[in-house]
Parts: sequence; structure tokens; C-alpha cells
Amino acid sequence: MPLFLLPNRLLPLPSSPLITCHASPAALRSSPSSPPPTLPILLDSTTSVPSLSCALQCPHFQSCSGCSHELNLHRPIIVDEADHFFKTLGVSDFDFESCRLWGWRSRAKLAVRGSSMKPLIGLYEEGTHNVVDIPHCKAHHPNINAAVELLRQGITKLNIEPFDEDEGTGELRYVQMALTTYNTSIPASGRYKNGKVQVSLVWNSRNENSHNFEKLNALANFLWRNGGPRSDLRFIHSVWANFQTSTNNIIFGNRWRHLLGESGFWEHVGGIDMSLAPSSFGQANTRAFDILLRKLQKYVPYGASVTDLYAGAGAIGLSLAATRKCRRDPGWFKTSVKCVEVNKESKLSFEKTVERLPNHVDSSISWHHADASDILLEKGLDASLLDALRNISSLERKAKSSPESSDSKVKDEKRPWVLRSLKDSVQIGSKPTLEDSGSLPQTLIYISCGWESFKEDCMTLLSSKKWRLQKAHGFNFFPGTQSIEVLAVFKRGQAASLKKKKSGKKKKRLGRKHPLI
Repeated sequence: MPLFLLPNRLLPLPSSPLITCHASPAALRSSPSSPPPTLPILLDSTTSVPSLSCALQCPHFQSCSGCSHELNLHRPIIVDEADHFFKTLGVSDFDFESCRLWGWRSRAKLAVRGSSMKPLIGLYEEGTHNVVDIPHCKAHHPNINAAVELLRQGITKLNIEPFDEDEGTGELRYVQMALTTYNTSIPASGRYKNGKVQVSLVWNSRNENSHNFEKLNALANFLWRNGGPRSDLRFIHSVWANFQTSTNNIIFGNRWRHLLGESGFWEHVGGIDMSLAPSSFGQANTRAFDILLRKLQKYVPYGASVTDLYAGAGAIGLSLAATRKCRRDPGWFKTSVKCVEVNKESKLSFEKTVERLPNHVDSSISWHHADASDILLEKGLDASLLDALRNISSLERKAKSSPESSDSKVKDEKRPWVLRSLKDSVQIGSKPTLEDSGSLPQTLIYISCGWESFKEDCMTLLSSKKWRLQKAHGFNFFPGTQSIEVLAVFKRGQAASLKKKKSGKKKKRLGRKHPLI
């Protein structure tokens, strides 16, 4: 999914905010699932192999809509396009990182159709609502495939009726399989292999008072008895129920119930323990996400104030806070991490994650629920945010010309990184000062998996002459697809104009050694 982020740079003045935005994911498909107990070889980002050995070798390729190509998984063709695109914009050192090429998917939403005797658990066929059954998906972690196979057995044994979209009948509509590798009781090297699966069953009823709730309980108990901690396999983390009767294509309803196993679900990414509810957005490729977060942290200067837009439960913003870069230093204004999200369900996960942050974190940390009409669109950055970024210099002039005492003008300014207090907001630690909350960003870090929307937004930002592209990296979040995750660092154009006053030789040296100053 595309994410989008911005940091600031240090000055001998109040620090300007670093804005983080997560542009919404551009139609990325969940991979299917099934039970192969073994994985093909795993490819590390440092491993060099001949391209033909990086083949998908999946029996479901072409019938399944999850993967679009089966060769050269380590370097999809779109990487060459991205490399050329960035070269034309003056970034000659674009790089691309891969980690696991098989068994990488740790989160999957799958439709359940067919009959109780022959359930189909998988993805829709391209352009249709016909479900393709995929029992041996090479993208899924093996334990997700094993959990799907166990679910298949339970459906048949207990005569659970899969959902019929045309009639609106049936009992089990969808299932979400989410893998956690968080297990401090075993060595770190074995945690991915021994990941456990949280199973969320989407049940076709309004709530737990429905007539078929006993069948839901029986299915949950079957999964727990055969895959839980007292079974021989021990790969089921927990079982949840979601209740959904809508006739639209939305997978989850608003009502959730924890049935069995652990209620808390944790993953360690970017140096922090991250809490995720079943309703929270979670990255499908946690290993690749961790690599991206650690790369991102290098571009955030000490003392930065961060606004993380489209933040979800705050994984990016909170991982930056944990680096101690977003901190308060003597003589500086208080710096902060603000996470802004449209989904109210993310609030609880944010609060739980904050409770486990290291004691040394010294920042003002907050989570804000935002109106979807103000912040989020389906693809890329919304128009109001792009407009604010394009016209940032005029906003700066207005701020400088306003008297310092006119608090109302600062508060009323329609800038995405100036946040009004909402009843769903959460403030951890001391509140940031007015000067800090009203300052303007100097650095923008845009993280996106929607390549076409990113290109459009990138050209819009650069055409305004207010921003310049400094650096770009690519990440292989979805091996088997023509999708890449991009981390792009933009600096305020004003900083670029200052460098033009220096000699050409010195300008070149500063550009390489001090990219954020």
C-alpha cells in the first residue's frame, strides 16, 4: 500500500514539522492461501542469483489473480521504468531491495464460496466474483496455508455453508489470516518460520445472538483444538469473529468478537513492538516493511517534528519516535510525533503500542482522528494536501506576516499538519507549543506502492518549483506482481535555491554529504 511521509531538518531555530503521509493503497490484491508445509529457497536482499532461478513455480499461476508474473521475482520489469523515471529527474542512484521471494505474505483476506463439501477459499478471478481455490499459494507463509487447510476441513466436518453472493445466504463469507512472528521465547532466527496465525471469520449475521452462532463457536473450537497451543501443530494464535450482513463488497462489518486464544496481536517492526487489532491495516510483507522503516529512519534529522498522515496505528511515526530523533533537546522547541488517521479503530492499537515504547522516548506523541473528506482518497494524495504542498511558500509568507499574538489565525490556517483538537484524539506526554504546531515542513518523505499515482503526484510537486527530489529507493513488497514500494525524499525548493548561490564545486559536495541540511 502506498504510504507517504515527510520529515523536517534542523535549524538554529524552532524545528519545522516532518510530515508523514500514507497515501491510500492502489488496488493491491491479497494473495490466496493454502497448506504447503515447505517453502522454496528464501532470497535475502544480499543474495545474488541468476534471474531464472527466481521463478514463482506456483501451480495456481494464471488461474489466480494474485500474481502477474512468474519469472524474475527479484526484479520486476517496472523497476527499470522507475530507474529511468528517477534518472530523468536527476536521481541517478535509485536502488531496489528484495528480501523473501516466496512465503513472504503474512496477511491475507480470502473469500469463502462453494459448498460445505467442496469449499473454495481464495481470491476472485480477474474481473469476476468467481472465487479461485488456491490450496498451495507460494506467496503465503506456510502456516497461513496450513491454517486455510484446517479451516477447509472444519467447514466440511461441521457442515458450514459458504456464502452465496447471489442469494445472500450461507454462513461464512470471508476469512482473514494474519501471521505474527512476535515470540521472544525462541531465538530471533526461528521466529519467522514459527509464526502463528490469527484467524478472523467473517460470519453472515448481525451479531452473536444469531441462530447459527453455535456453528461459529463450533468452527472456532475446531480450529483451536487442532491448531492451538495444545495441539501437535501449535500454529493458531487466536480466533476472532466479525459480523457482516451488508450486500456491498466491504469485507468487514463493524462488530467484532474475540473467541479464543490471545486477544493481543503484536509484531516487531522498525525497532518497536506494534499492536494490531484484526480491524487494523497491517502490511502484508512485514519483513520488507521493516527494511523500509530502517531506511526511512536515516533521512530523519535529530530534533525533527513529524506529522504522519494516513498513519493507521502509527507504525511509521512511532518507530521514528523510538529512534530518539524526534526528541526535546535543551534550547530547542518541543518536538513531536503526530499520527493522523481516518479509521477510528486504529486508536486502540496506537495506545497499546505507545505503552510499550522504550522509556528513553522523549517526544510529545499524539494520534488524531481526521475526517475522511479532509485527508484520504483512494489513490495518491488528496487534492487539498497537494495544493497545500504546492503553495507552501505563500503559506510561509502569510505566517511570517501575521502577528505572533494572533493565535486564531494560526489555528484556523487550513494546513494538514496543523491539527485541531478532536474528541477522538490521544495526547501522550506534554503538548507541543503553538510555534511547533504551526511551523511548516522542510522535508517531505513520500512512501507509496501506487506507482502511477506516485508519478503523477511527484510531477505535480516538482512542477510547483517549491520542492526538489533528492533521493529515491524501491522495495519489493509484492514479489510476483508488477508493484513496487517507493520511498522518495523531497526537500523544500527554497533550500535548493540557497545552494545555487554557492560555487558549483561546493554545491555538488554538499548535495552528496549533507542531503538533509
